[in-house]
Amino acid sequence: MMRDDPPDQSDQFAVTDKLARLRRFTPARIALGRAGSGQRTATSLRFLLDHARARDAVHATLDFDSIGQSLREQDWSVVAVRSAAADRTEYLRRPDLGRRLSPAGRLAIDGQQRGNNVAIVAADGLSALAIEVNLPPLLDHLRRLLLAQGLTIGPLVLVEQGRVAIGDEIGGLLGARLVVVLIGERPGLSAADSLGAYITWQPQIGMMDSSRNCISNIRPAGLSPEDAATQIVGVIALAFKHAVTGVQLNDLRGAEAIPVVGPRE
Repeated sequence: MMRDDPPDQSDQFAVTDKLARLRRFTPARIALGRAGSGQRTATSLRFLLDHARARDAVHATLDFDSIGQSLREQDWSVVAVRSAAADRTEYLRRPDLGRRLSPAGRLAIDGQQRGNNVAIVAADGLSALAIEVNLPPLLDHLRRLLLAQGLTIGPLVLVEQGRVAIGDEIGGLLGARLVVVLIGERPGLSAADSLGAYITWQPQIGMMDSSRNCISNIRPAGLSPEDAATQIVGVIALAFKHAVTGVQLNDLRGAEAIPVVGPRE
């Protein structure tokens, strides 16, 4: 039995060059090279740095007072509340507490205007950095597109130590027909600042995740705030058309494209 000939060295260089060029299009860890039988020092240090950034994003606290003040200056009606989690440690250990409002939070929501088409909730989630970086520009585009569709917007609710499902309780208390939860996503080793948008029709406590639509990877190096707002409002338009979100909406729309949303003529 004949052995295969050893690969031509020029072929190896060609493969390496292709992988190196591929690295320009993705932050994934490919074509990193090696030093002997191990990783290069620069590669190891980069991994440790990205891991540290991800950990910092999870444990960092958000300056809700500053963000709230900035948004009020942009004519947002802002309500700041907390979840039932007492602190960050409890929030990370008890996801269920992050899904419900504190008693004080419920009282604060109870006093707000009810019955708008859309309620918007912004929560720190697992990345305060994602809210700090992406929330202001996303809200600018989102408000413009929602108003252009003739939809009314309730008060913007900022939630400290919040999970996605806390939007169900808030949306129900506000009597909103639909809720959009903007939340910091779990950091990865290539993205510690990713924001997610979760859209739920007729929110109420006990909703299943299958009843939501999600648009994720909203960040400067991913889906831009402007494009994200267009996609969010496109899903909202379909939700109002079909009176449903989540898996059912996906089934109903089938091949129906998400509409390009812009000001009405």
